[in-house]
Amino acid sequence: MYDPTVARLTYRALLGRRRAAILFVLPALLLLIAAAVRMFAGADDQVASDVLGGFAIATMVPLIGVIAGTGAIGPEIDDGSIVYLLAKPVKRPTIIFTKLIVAIAVTMVFSALPTLLAGLILNGNGQQIAVAYTIAALVASIAYSALFLLLGTVSRHAVVLGLVYALVWEALFGSLVAGARTLSVQQWSLAVAEKVSGNGVVTSEVGLPLATVLLVAVTAAATWYAGQKLRTLKLAGEE
Repeated sequence: MYDPTVARLTYRALLGRRRAAILFVLPALLLLIAAAVRMFAGADDQVASDVLGGFAIATMVPLIGVIAGTGAIGPEIDDGSIVYLLAKPVKRPTIIFTKLIVAIAVTMVFSALPTLLAGLILNGNGQQIAVAYTIAALVASIAYSALFLLLGTVSRHAVVLGLVYALVWEALFGSLVAGARTLSVQQWSLAVAEKVSGNGVVTSEVGLPLATVLLVAVTAAATWYAGQKLRTLKLAGEE
C-alpha cells in the first residue's frame, strides 16, 4: 500500500523552495508569539492554553494541513503531470495512501513540533498543556491531511475550499454556532487533548467517544473516496 517512489516525488513537491518557505512561516510566527507572551506575561497556564488553542490548533494546524494535503496531489492534477504517475504500474489507491502518509508526516512535523516547543516556552509544560496540545496537533494532522488530500483530488479549487473550511467553518462558525463545533476537526482533536491534560484548562465541545469515532470515520472515508476518484481519472487512450 506504500510506494517509496511516489513518496519521494511527493516529498520533493511539498518541500520545494517556495512551498517549504510557506510551511516555515506559521511555525516561526507561533514561536515568536510564544516568546513574546512569555516575556510580557510570564508563565501562566491559562494564557499558554489560549495561545496554543487559539493560534496553534485553530489556525496553524489547519492551514499547514491545507498546504500539505492539497499540495500532495492537487498541482499534479492541475498541470496534467499526474498522467505520468498513473501510467506507472502502481495501483491508484496505493498512490493516494502514499501521498496521505507524506501529507500527514509533513503536517505533523510543521505543526506538532512547533506546538510542543511553543508550549515549553510558554509555561514549561505545566499541567501537561504543551503535551496535550501537541497530541491534539498530531491527531488533527491526520484528519486534515485526509480531508484536504480529498479536496485536492476532486477540485481544482482545493486550496480555496480548504481555506474556507479552515478559516470560515472552523474558526468563524465554530466559535459562533454551537452545533457547528460537533463537525469540527479542531474540537475532535481537543477532545483528545482534554483527556490527556485532565486539568480543566484544555477543553472541547465534543466528548471523547464521539470525537474518536468521527476522527476515524472522516479520515477513512476521505481516504477511500479520494482513491475512488483517482480511479476515475482516465489516461489518453484508456477506455
